[in-house]
Amino acid sequence: MGTVAQAPEKGSEKAGGGRVKVVSWNVNGLRACRKKGLEAYLEAEGADLYCFQEVKARPEQVKDWSPPKGYTVFWNPAEKAGYAGTMVLSRREPEKVESGIGEATGDVEGRAQTLWFPELVVVNVYTPNAKGDLSRLEYRTRNWDPAFREHCRRLAADRPVLFCGDLNVAHKEMDLANPNNNRRSAGFTEEERAQFTAHLEAGFIDTFREYHPEPHQYTWWSYRAGARKRNVGWRIDYAVLSESGRDRLEDGFIRPEVHGSDHCPVGVELKA
Repeated sequence: MGTVAQAPEKGSEKAGGGRVKVVSWNVNGLRACRKKGLEAYLEAEGADLYCFQEVKARPEQVKDWSPPKGYTVFWNPAEKAGYAGTMVLSRREPEKVESGIGEATGDVEGRAQTLWFPELVVVNVYTPNAKGDLSRLEYRTRNWDPAFREHCRRLAADRPVLFCGDLNVAHKEMDLANPNNNRRSAGFTEEERAQFTAHLEAGFIDTFREYHPEPHQYTWWSYRAGARKRNVGWRIDYAVLSESGRDRLEDGFIRPEVHGSDHCPVGVELKA
């Protein structure tokens, strides 16, 4: 798994013809992903906007890297070195960009960015993990999730909102390979799943499931025991659109064939 595998044929799925393509990817370290073919994937995918999570870097740590031609980079690194953080690459100039959602702990960790465009607001999010011992479950479900939901709901009162990223939850049993063995595992507790349900009930759409109701569709696989090769995974990365944007929805997709991280890219195409 040392290289990006089978990225879309160059130019084959680039946005165009009145469409906007937004891609989200937990790269699990920007510097590591670069060594595994990140640039080749970006060129092949040709999205209008890339939302990255868990970049684990600051701009000064990647001075030898610059965004692909035609893109502007917007950073939101964590204060803690080598931890969390988000970043966006955009072909279009946003009206405004803000880091954070007003939730102090998550904002210090670089968990969210909001970009305003004339017809759409895009929120890049890296939801806190509850941790293996569930020591962060209460913080995540009582503090972060409600604050994030309210942030998106307020934005949606003005214009359609797309929030995308690593939400660190498999919503339904079909969203992970072994639900019965993971009832109290981080990412599949009843508390976390209920919070994601509340996101949808607040007026949002799980775009991938609009087009792909079938099981065995995952976005994260453990590096252990050949999980990815056996497709023993979890779907924890999402592109979620407000109901007000439903008539613009053209496609929701994941790219399980693209390596470079333990997560794969996910995305959405919208009418421009």
